[in-house]
Amino acid sequence: MGLADNKVAFISGVARGQGRSHAVRLAEEGADIIGFDICANDDSVEYPLATQDDLDETGKLIEKYGRKALLSVADVRDHEAVKRIIDDGVAELGRLDIVLANAGVMAITGPQRLRRDAFLAGIDIMLVGVFNTVIPAIPHIQAGGRGGSIVITSSTAGLVGGLGDGSPGVLGYTASKHAVVGLMRSWANVLAPDNIRVNTIHPTGVNSPMIANEAFGRYVQEFPLIAQNLQNPLPVPNGLLEPQDVTDSIMHLVSDAGRYITGSTFVMDAGFTNNR
Repeated sequence: MGLADNKVAFISGVARGQGRSHAVRLAEEGADIIGFDICANDDSVEYPLATQDDLDETGKLIEKYGRKALLSVADVRDHEAVKRIIDDGVAELGRLDIVLANAGVMAITGPQRLRRDAFLAGIDIMLVGVFNTVIPAIPHIQAGGRGGSIVITSSTAGLVGGLGDGSPGVLGYTASKHAVVGLMRSWANVLAPDNIRVNTIHPTGVNSPMIANEAFGRYVQEFPLIAQNLQNPLPVPNGLLEPQDVTDSIMHLVSDAGRYITGSTFVMDAGFTNNR
């Protein structure tokens, strides 16, 4: 018996990295997946974003476990597109139990980070995008009458400052990751009578394409103090968690093991924030 047998999960940013890891593990544990990703680059972000091939590969990995994968291309900033995906997915699969508001970017490298657009990208994708993901999903979870779980991906940058150089891109990332904690706390209170739990998760650096790319490597070489500030007290291989490490915590929050956890800033950071 899996931890998510016969449940349905909705995941933003599902094509690769943490989103793919969460989707595949949920499928392994018995869940069907509704998900989407932008599958296009953004002028404010120096490194390449997910592709259609990435999204297709995630679908194949889900289906290996005999689960359904309803995966679409959409921009999390497009409220109506996201709403159509969730409405159509629930109409086909019949229920919704889990929401993972995971989509994110780091517009903090290259000359792009110095532009106002980089600040807006962080806010629009990781704050407004969380709103766009969660708001249309709530009525579907409520309609089931079984409760459910919503997890918003924040960051250690959502608990402390000092991520980088104070550029607009860094400020947009940090502000959005702090702001979703406010959304989480509000939703946790409002949705508790429906037995819907809402939490944020705050990992330290993760070995995903958001960080494991040439642009970020050049950034920390240019600003060695930032690299020093990103060190974790606990020894972590290569200094980065693996996406599966975050997935393990996600599974705790969305399964019965986390049935009494709500309104929590769930920190899994190898001691990073405790050392700040």
